[in-house]
Amino acid sequence: MENAIEIKNLTKKYGKFVALDDVNLSLGKGKIIGLLGPNGSGKTTLFKCLSGLLTYDGDIKIMGKSVGAETKKVVSFLPERTYLDLSMKVEDVFNLFLEFYDDFDVVRAYELLDSLKVDKKAQLKTLSKGTKEKVQLIAVMARQADVYLLDEPIGGVDPAAREFIMHTILTRISDGGTIIISTHLIRDIEEILDEYIFINGSKVFAHGDARAVHEEGKTVDEIFRETFRCF
Repeated sequence: MENAIEIKNLTKKYGKFVALDDVNLSLGKGKIIGLLGPNGSGKTTLFKCLSGLLTYDGDIKIMGKSVGAETKKVVSFLPERTYLDLSMKVEDVFNLFLEFYDDFDVVRAYELLDSLKVDKKAQLKTLSKGTKEKVQLIAVMARQADVYLLDEPIGGVDPAAREFIMHTILTRISDGGTIIISTHLIRDIEEILDEYIFINGSKVFAHGDARAVHEEGKTVDEIFRETFRCF
């Protein structure tokens, strides 16, 4: 079966600084994958390469196609920091996504919004940090994409918000999408992971089966801590 993502010899430099160093990965369809590493390890840079926001050396294929206009149609990216105008209303956000993305499911977006009991007329600047992040997550996850890139989706939000985020992610994976979650909060997402990737110092140094780790009576968080003691 064709993989969702194939990365070969991916290298990204900012001047003399190497942000990603000869990364090679094959990621299957319909998986939830944790991209795990400390701050500054290259996670966001990898996401920006996959989403077509950065140029790079090497080769990336998403759903069999090289990164470009066609892959942007099937990749939905949630950045760590909001890029939305805080003067916008929630419904403005959804209208913006509906205008830009043919695969945006506006009915699903409003169903998820209703579950939060958030007024679609509310301005983003009037919402709490956690609610703003949930609105942006809804917009990203309401796309019927093949690949979802979620950069620190649970960082800085309360437990109730994290529960909503996890539920939204699991609902989308049931539709067959591949979801990559970047985070350093491993314990909070571990239970939903199929696979894990450890990245640090610009290099990917582990890619494994999270379910197999659990069957051995261990946790991905424990493996991560053991591995990172070497650094």
